[in-house]
Amino acid sequence: MNFGSVRARTTLGSTVVVALVLVVTGLLVVLSLRSDLVRTADLEAEVGARRVASQIAGGVAFGDLRLPDEDEPVQVIGSRGEVVAATEDLTSVAGTRGTSPRQYDLDDDDDRADQDDLDTDDPNRGEVSTNAVFSTRDATVDGVTDEYRFAAVEATSPGGTTVLVYAGTDLTTTRNAISATVRSMLLGLPLVLLVVAAATWLVTRRALRPVEAIRGEMASITEAGDLARRVPVPDSRDEIARLAATTNRTLAALESSVEQQRRFVADASHELRNPIASLRAQLEIALEHRELLDLPGAVEDVHRLQQLTTDLLLLARMDAGEARPPASVISLTELVADELAARPDTDRVPIIVDLEEGIRVEGHPRRLARALSNLVDNAQRHAHSEVRVALRGRGDRAVLRVSDDGEGIPPADRERVFGRFVRLDDARTRDEGGAGLGLPLAREIVRSHHGTLQAVDPEVRGAVLEITLPLIPAGKAEG
Repeated sequence: MNFGSVRARTTLGSTVVVALVLVVTGLLVVLSLRSDLVRTADLEAEVGARRVASQIAGGVAFGDLRLPDEDEPVQVIGSRGEVVAATEDLTSVAGTRGTSPRQYDLDDDDDRADQDDLDTDDPNRGEVSTNAVFSTRDATVDGVTDEYRFAAVEATSPGGTTVLVYAGTDLTTTRNAISATVRSMLLGLPLVLLVVAAATWLVTRRALRPVEAIRGEMASITEAGDLARRVPVPDSRDEIARLAATTNRTLAALESSVEQQRRFVADASHELRNPIASLRAQLEIALEHRELLDLPGAVEDVHRLQQLTTDLLLLARMDAGEARPPASVISLTELVADELAARPDTDRVPIIVDLEEGIRVEGHPRRLARALSNLVDNAQRHAHSEVRVALRGRGDRAVLRVSDDGEGIPPADRERVFGRFVRLDDARTRDEGGAGLGLPLAREIVRSHHGTLQAVDPEVRGAVLEITLPLIPAGKAEG
């Protein structure tokens, strides 16, 4: 058995707790039982003492007193501490001889009433004191010394003689009852703890059975590498069921991520193969026929290969959660104007610019410029006659729109266009349609700036791609 397991620790912990509870409860029961038995013994002793004291108060001579048998020893102490009457076979009571009725020095910490509780004066003639003093003393009866519980009361005869009457009750029965109770508890405690430990062990095993099933299935998934499998979800609506459901959601996300990564690698390999194959073919032809070398075409292939590699590297870094460069407050108006002004004169269609002044955001200028450039390149490929770039402030957001007057994006594809290596127009060549990384890369850049990029409904025709970014208030930007 693994003592470090959850089952072992739970079993041990519950057994220890139950043991402590039983020990404390047993102690309280024994103390309560002892208190009740002693109280009963006090009552019996007091009844016996008052029965004898009543005879004395009634004028019965000491020699004619009706005393109980040896099971209830009685001793009467006179005014000078002498024994004036005693039960037959009662030899002595510890601490009573020589004690006068006026002293009451019973010397016992267990007394229920002390000297201050007794009458300060002797009872009147023919009366018995209302108080009693209780103590545990050794008494020798018929040659056998044992513990008794004694009650002491005062009585005054009609002649004015005050005596102290001791009456006792044997504590053997009390001790035997307490001992029997303690033995029963000690014998029952191991059995109870064994039952608790066994029950806890079995219940814990049953409760952890779904966890073991989850662990086994996860081990099988890891060994087989089949992320399409799922762990079993128990019918119970408890923490284990929620753990299984969360594990399945994690497996689903991992499966989706791995599948996306596989597609990404396959698409990237396919995209890289074309320019590399084209470049290789041109170089091999040039080895045999230098006059046939298409140098501009080779340079274009190298440029496309470099651009594609750069995009792939940036996407990989962003997927890995690489920290983006430190952001700063920038003028988005100036950034857009500068980026559009720096574009080459080879654009297919003119760009109409409409920028609102004073639009400031927090971000990284080069990456935001890259996102804008990708959107404009996309619009240039699809536009018929013009591309429009507009920048406005809308509430607490900066809104940058890039639109074209081309065929537009069908509503059903407005989210799919942001997938990697996605081309809606399959009839286009890869050279004309790009690699399908421009829009996904732009969206990742915008998301890293806590913004959004989406395709929205055009006012007339064509496609409209809209970037929204948190707007920096003018006062804060100036400060």
